[in-house]
Amino acid sequence: MLLGVRQAAGRIDAATPPQRDRAVDALRALAILGVVLGHWLVTALVADGGVLRAASPLGPMPWLAPVSWMFQTLAVFFMVGGHVATRSLASARARGGPYGAWLRTRLARLFVPVAAVLAVWTVAAAGLLLGGASFVTVHTVVKLALSPLWFLLVFAVLTAATPLLVRLNPLWPLAVVLHVDLVRFGLGGPSWLGWVNVAAGWLVPYTVGAAWTRGELERPRAGRLLLIGGVVVTALLVGLAGYPASMVGVPGAAVSNLNPPTLAAVAFGLAQCGAALLLRDRLRRAMRGPRVWAAVALVNLSAMTVFLWHQTAMMATTATGLFAGRLPGLHTVPDGLDWVAARLLWLPVFALVLGVCWAAFHGFESGGGRRVRREPGGSRVVRVGHRGTTPGPRETRRV
Repeated sequence: MLLGVRQAAGRIDAATPPQRDRAVDALRALAILGVVLGHWLVTALVADGGVLRAASPLGPMPWLAPVSWMFQTLAVFFMVGGHVATRSLASARARGGPYGAWLRTRLARLFVPVAAVLAVWTVAAAGLLLGGASFVTVHTVVKLALSPLWFLLVFAVLTAATPLLVRLNPLWPLAVVLHVDLVRFGLGGPSWLGWVNVAAGWLVPYTVGAAWTRGELERPRAGRLLLIGGVVVTALLVGLAGYPASMVGVPGAAVSNLNPPTLAAVAFGLAQCGAALLLRDRLRRAMRGPRVWAAVALVNLSAMTVFLWHQTAMMATTATGLFAGRLPGLHTVPDGLDWVAARLLWLPVFALVLGVCWAAFHGFESGGGRRVRREPGGSRVVRVGHRGTTPGPRETRRV
């Protein structure tokens, strides 16, 4: 078995174009896994009689806020997305390809896998309601299952606007976030104004990715400036300006750093982007190992499936576990270290159920781009194009 793994890893390594920057794929994989683990650790479904309600351990245990610092990695994902989109657009223009064709391809990679999620949860919601589940329970699970879709909408808008963002300095959207927060929190402005930051806030790391494409962030000095500046500004905002320490939303909290994004979340995201840029050379060296690269490549080939179905995997485990009663770390109130310890033990189960979801629905992500060629001796090499949010490596299978 070990020999088979080595051979498969070697084939994936050999199929990767030599000019590919493997650090980009490594950063994307780390960002995806960070989001998944973050959701699994800070999202709980509490069984309250016959009702399931959403809860978070960050409410009763605010000292767990550093967990959100480690696993709220969307800024890195947007930075990588901006880098890859601007590079892809430049390549399409060099080939003479029209913008419309480029955009259709990009959006298809985003939204084709969504069809399966929407279909399954439409049927599931109807079945739960007809089966007597309370509206609160159905609303809770559907909201959690479909919550990743907000990201796709924002990402799609930024992707469509990429030609306008190729040369945009990140300081411009950062200035918008600053002024929105100043009016909202400092001058008592309307709370709805914060939703401007849904676009402006994520535009900041996206345009950092565009600056990466332009070659403006190659020196380590740029990464250090983003890292140190982001950390200092975030610390000042949390320590002196009253921003929440958690970088994700906490049920019942007066202010969320993420929904909509605040200046603290954006500053922290810039710090993460700086750390990611500083890690590029180390990641490139690490990706020279065929087995490490194969693992990263496979995560990228499944990025959309993992992202869209990880919440469903958690909820499927929670719902199935109800047949055995209230299980610690799964249905109990997240208010102590015993819950944290129990939740850690459930993570492998969530991963196993996610693997089942992957087996069932990965075809929606990798269904296109299939090419077959014959080699001498009659063997065939099948190349499966990546259908995720951003172009990834091509998986080679010999059959």
